[in-house]
Amino acid sequence: MSVRQLKLSLPFALLYQTYRHVFPLVHQELKHWRTEAENIPDSELRRQAIASMTTKQFHCEGGSIYAVTGTKYRRQLVKLIVAFQTISDYLDNLCDRSTSLDPRDFRQLHQSMLDAINPDESVKDYYQYRKEKEDGGYLSHLVQACQEQIRQFPHYDLVYQEIRRFVSLYCDLQVYKHVDPRERELLLKRWWQTYRPDYPELRWYEFSAATGSTLLVFMLFKVACETDPDRERVQQIVQAYFPWVCGLHILLDYLIDQGEDEVGGDLNFCSYYKSTSDTIARLQYFREQARKHLHSLSDRSFHTMVVEGLLGLYLSDKKVREQPLVSAVSHGILKRSRWSTVLFYLNSRLYRFVTN
Repeated sequence: MSVRQLKLSLPFALLYQTYRHVFPLVHQELKHWRTEAENIPDSELRRQAIASMTTKQFHCEGGSIYAVTGTKYRRQLVKLIVAFQTISDYLDNLCDRSTSLDPRDFRQLHQSMLDAINPDESVKDYYQYRKEKEDGGYLSHLVQACQEQIRQFPHYDLVYQEIRRFVSLYCDLQVYKHVDPRERELLLKRWWQTYRPDYPELRWYEFSAATGSTLLVFMLFKVACETDPDRERVQQIVQAYFPWVCGLHILLDYLIDQGEDEVGGDLNFCSYYKSTSDTIARLQYFREQARKHLHSLSDRSFHTMVVEGLLGLYLSDKKVREQPLVSAVSHGILKRSRWSTVLFYLNSRLYRFVTN
C-alpha cells in the first residue's frame, strides 16, 4: 500500500474500529454508571448526575478514541476514560448549576479527580462544603473505578507526574471560573500571569480554555499501556497537546455553546474574540500549531486524525446552525479544511441523525 493509499484509508479504519469495537464498550460503561446515578438518594445530585450523561455522552465517546489502537488494554482504557470523564462532566454540572459559589466547595469536589489518578489515595468527603451530600457512594465509586484500571497499566509511573500537573490545572480552572461572576475574570487573569512566560503566544482566555481539556490526560493514559514508552515520547506528546490540541478542543466546545452560555450567565472564552475573523484566525492558528507539533510523533497520523475529528465533531453540531455568527465561523474554517475534516463532519452529522 502506498503512502497516499495509507493516508486515505486511515480515517475510514479509525471510524470502523471506533464504531465496531470501542463505542459498544463505552455505551456499556455509561449504562452501568447511569444505573448508579438513578439510585442517588439526593434529588439534586441525582438530577445533575443523570443530566451530565444525557447531554454530554459524546465527551466519553470522543475521549474513547484513545482506546482504538490500544487493543491489549482497550477494555481497561475505556473503563478508565469513561469513569474519569463522567467525574469531570458530573462536577461541571454541579458547579455550573451550583447551589453554592464557595471556592472551597469546588476545590473539594475536584479533589476527587486528583484522587482518581492516584491509586494510592483513599476516597474523601467530596461534598464537605455543600448542603447536598447523599450520593449513595456514586462519586467515590467513580474514583475507585479509575484507580482500579490504573493499577493494571504497566508504565503508569512514567506518566503520573504529567497527568497530575494537567489535572491540577483543570481543577484550578473549574474553581476560578465557577466563583462569583464579579470575581471570576480577575481570578483567571491573575492565574494566567503565573504561566504567561511559558506560553507567550496565547491570550489569557486561550490558556484557560486549554486547561479545560482532558484529551492530554487520556493520551497519557494510553501511553501508560504502550509496550516500551520513554520520557522523550511523553514530552513530545505534552508539547503537542498542550496548549495546541487541548486549546483547539475546548475553544471549539465554547464556540458552539456561546448562545446557551449567554442565557445561563456562564463564562465563555470564545466571547472574548474581537470579531468573526479574529475567531477564525485564532482557531486556524491552534489547528496549524497542533499539526506542526504533532509531526514529531511516530504515530502522528493518528493524532492528526484526532485534530480533524474534533473539527468535524463540533462544527457539525446543530447548535452551530442555530447561531448565525457561529455558523459563519464554522463555514470559514471548513472552507480551509482537508477532506478528512469534511469526512468527520459528515460522519458526525449522520451519527447524530441516526442516534437522536
